[in-house]
Amino acid sequence: MNRTAGYLAVALLAAGCTTVNFEAPWNPGPTAVARLEPTKGNTAAGNVMFTQRGETVHVSARLTGLKPGADHGFHVHDKGDCSSGDGMSTGGHFNPGAQPHGAHDAAEHHAGDLPSLKADASGAVNASFTTKSLSVGSGANDVIGHGLIVHRDPDDLKTQPTGNAGPRIACGVVVKG
Repeated sequence: MNRTAGYLAVALLAAGCTTVNFEAPWNPGPTAVARLEPTKGNTAAGNVMFTQRGETVHVSARLTGLKPGADHGFHVHDKGDCSSGDGMSTGGHFNPGAQPHGAHDAAEHHAGDLPSLKADASGAVNASFTTKSLSVGSGANDVIGHGLIVHRDPDDLKTQPTGNAGPRIACGVVVKG
């Protein structure tokens, strides 16, 4: 422990804190990544990282080539297969809990239902969010080995089972980081 951290620990203990964990913020758990490539006729591409932190997964997405200023559906799909050229080989949304499709923050939703991505004026996305719907490296909701899709349109959050988000414009497979 460095000197500054030591002083902070003493100050926190003096203030009545009984436990200090300096490792958690700087020692994340397992990671996974997906390199998204454009589907045929599209330009969307980028990288997405998943980092397990306790019971929460932190997701960071960096993409380009999207429709400027538009919202785009973003989902983990069942199969880790982008071979079809149109992203359809990834199958439906990742849904190990057999839940209805819905908003990422709804009580019931597919594990693969992620928040939509909002492209900036140049068609780029630099977004991050957290989820308790997925895990990295273990459990029924493990994201590793599944497909990751960006859609042309926003997810309407209600149409079953897909959210009516339109064609798949980028596809990637989530692999261990």
